[in-house]
Amino acid sequence: MAVQRADPYPGLNFEVVIEGISEDGLSARGGFAEVSGLEIEVVPIEYRTGGEINTVRKVPGLTKFPNITLKRGVIGDMTLWNWIQTVFQGQVQRADGRITLLDERRQPVMTWRFRRGWPCKLSGPTFNATSNEVAIETLEIAHEGIEKG
Repeated sequence: MAVQRADPYPGLNFEVVIEGISEDGLSARGGFAEVSGLEIEVVPIEYRTGGEINTVRKVPGLTKFPNITLKRGVIGDMTLWNWIQTVFQGQVQRADGRITLLDERRQPVMTWRFRRGWPCKLSGPTFNATSNEVAIETLEIAHEGIEKG
């Protein structure tokens, strides 16, 4: 799927799919305006040995995956609200998902897959009577790993 080319792909063509969270048990596809948090961090552990006075050694520690943040215009779809309601009710519904970068012809270029995600924060829009901006809702997904391919 990944094809190398001289010019980088623009970040405006992408698709978000969250498996199995819609009412019918199918994938939820979102018309999201922004995705962030596709990160992996290996936290270094610092230690010092007794024979080295001024040197700190560093070894790899835990791998951390920050939350993925999705933003979209409010469209009246209750799928994300219903998903976070499962967390409030104490029955977390974990889901796998993917964010796919698309080329100019809307063909897949690269995909980031997250595992065992669940909604940890849903923010409603900010309303301002002096603005004509779209009402945006924000969803944060906690997850247990990202794969890229």
